Amino acid sequence: MMGVAVFIAKKLTSFATVIFGVLLLTFLLIHLVPGDPVEVMLGESASVADRVALREDLGLNRSLVEQFGAYLNKLAHGDFGQSIHTKTPIIEMLKTRYPATLKLALLSLLIGLSIGMPMGIYAALKANHWQDFVVTLVSVRLSAMPAFWLGPMLMLIFAVWLGWLPVSGMESNTSIILPALTLGFGLSAILTRMTRTSLLEVLHDDYIRTARAKGLDEKTVIFRHALRAALLPIITIVGLQMGSLLAGTVITETIFSWDGIGRLLVESIEKRDYPVTQACVLVVALSYVLVNLLTDVLYRLADPRIRASV
Repeated sequence: MMGVAVFIAKKLTSFATVIFGVLLLTFLLIHLVPGDPVEVMLGESASVADRVALREDLGLNRSLVEQFGAYLNKLAHGDFGQSIHTKTPIIEMLKTRYPATLKLALLSLLIGLSIGMPMGIYAALKANHWQDFVVTLVSVRLSAMPAFWLGPMLMLIFAVWLGWLPVSGMESNTSIILPALTLGFGLSAILTRMTRTSLLEVLHDDYIRTARAKGLDEKTVIFRHALRAALLPIITIVGLQMGSLLAGTVITETIFSWDGIGRLLVESIEKRDYPVTQACVLVVALSYVLVNLLTDVLYRLADPRIRASV
């Protein structure tokens, strides 16, 4: 455990550098892209005096270095600022939107695991047979379906044609099903292939042959011995994909009008709401970093060889 604590401390130090880089890059990009929040707010017919006054009120008349320094100073005091359009504290917006994204990501992960791991195990046990070919074909097809195509297709089938589920929004408890399936199907394809590959590598190891030679039944050999060892790379993939789900729900949330952090990010970019955009990117980056840290810790706790090398 002491080695794990040292590892976490080292990781947090490197992650701080990553977060600073994300903040700096995001700040520069949103100020370099075409568009002026003052013109978006006042319109093209506004007078020069009104534009100058609003620019000064928002602090946009200062240099980029001064603006970035002021932004970092606010973050150091736990202040995300407020929206330049609605004057709403950004922390309140994040408290409302982030739980929705987290809920969607967790359900998508559950769907991906429920589909991907059983299919991967089945494909590995039926390796080089027609069942393996079918599972591989299905997983490849699923991975080739982008969210901006799969989402509308699911919406068309289950909402428009069959009328089983809501088209979009968050009005009912079933509204989350279609966006979660959109993300979960893509994740299941990745987990299917990873589980199959990882399990196939383990099934040919000496200790598996020894377990079978001892007379253990096949289920015990597969699920207690082989699958346990095969889970190590799967843990890494699940962690990376969980981070990707938290960071990559932008398209899906926009398609299904899901009021999460991804949709808030898109809205803030369209309005040139700099503080909200920066806050959304920061929260997404922190989520990705923390999920990866947790994954690394679990990986080392699960594998004594890696834990001993820390």
